Amino acid sequence: MEICFSPIGTIHSPFHELSEMPIQPVSESSAPGTVEILPEYIPGLKDLEGFSHIILIYYLHYSHQYSLSVTPFLDEEPHGVFATRAPRRPNPIGLSVVKLTRLEENILHVDHLDVLDGTPLLDIKPYIPEFDSPPAIRLGWLESAKHKLRSVRSDQRFG
Repeated sequence: MEICFSPIGTIHSPFHELSEMPIQPVSESSAPGTVEILPEYIPGLKDLEGFSHIILIYYLHYSHQYSLSVTPFLDEEPHGVFATRAPRRPNPIGLSVVKLTRLEENILHVDHLDVLDGTPLLDIKPYIPEFDSPPAIRLGWLESAKHKLRSVRSDQRFG
């Protein structure tokens, strides 16, 4: 079975190198940016401005290979790729929850970006805490490393 996606837009950020990027939107080094939606998808933006946060789903266009075991940025031990948010995945799809600050025609102004400039956007979904934040969660191996989340930046390990 072949699955094909086409971008609906492009994410623009101040991050031009992998080594500059924050590893998650909550990082101290995340930044504002814009999401440019292709003209044919503008009608799909109707009512989006009512949401404070959105989920960006995108293609990790710099990830050209994958590993089933990776050492993530927040740990020194290897883990299965599906137990991480590492970009080197069988299907290089990323997601980020960002703050939507305003919408102007086909340009979404967002904050808390952790994405490379020029990243192809596949989809947008509204962030809804009642759907997206289940109670009583477990963090697995990340429980002991979550204190580093805001300060760690990307490096070349997945470049």
